[in-house]
Amino acid sequence: MTFYTAKGDDGKTGLLGAGRVPKYHARMEAVGTLDEASAALGLARAQCSAVQTPRILVAVQRDLYKLMAEVAATPENAETFRHIDDERVKWIEHETDELSKVVEMPREFILPGDTLGGAALSMARAVVRRAERRVVELFDGEEVINPHLQRYLNRLSSLCFVLELLENQNAGRKTSLAKAE
Repeated sequence: MTFYTAKGDDGKTGLLGAGRVPKYHARMEAVGTLDEASAALGLARAQCSAVQTPRILVAVQRDLYKLMAEVAATPENAETFRHIDDERVKWIEHETDELSKVVEMPREFILPGDTLGGAALSMARAVVRRAERRVVELFDGEEVINPHLQRYLNRLSSLCFVLELLENQNAGRKTSLAKAE
C-alpha cells in the first residue's frame, strides 16, 4: 500500500459522488480552507492550557470533517453527508455562552499574541473566517444548500475569539488592546 494514488496528477480531484473537478474549483478551495481551519485548531489545541479548550476543539475538529464531507459531496449526495444542523449550531452557541460567563469581553479590538495558545486560536479564527467566506460563496452559487454550514462557521469564529480570551486569562495575562493604552 502507498500513501499516494497519483489520481490527481492531471490537476483534477474527485468529489464525493460522480465526477471530478479542477483542484482550483471553488468547492475544492472551500474544502482546502476547512482543512486548514481544522489544522489550525489542532495546533491551537496542542498549545492551549485551559481545561475546557481541548474537549471543545476536538468536537469542533470532528464537526469540520463532517462539514468538509458535505461540501465535497455532489449535490445529489450531499444529504448523505449532512451532519451539521441546527443542533450543532446550538451546541457551539452554548459552548460560547458558557465561556462568556468566565471571561471579560474587551470593549475594543484586541491584538493577538499574549499567549501561545491565544495566538494560535486567533490564527485559527482568521482561517475559519476565510473558510466561512468560501462556503458562503458556494451557498450563494447554490452549490451547497445547507444554511447551517454558514451559521456554524460564523459561530465558530466567535468561539475561537472567546477561547483566545480564556487562554490569556488562564495564563494570567491581560489581553492587549489594539488601541494604545
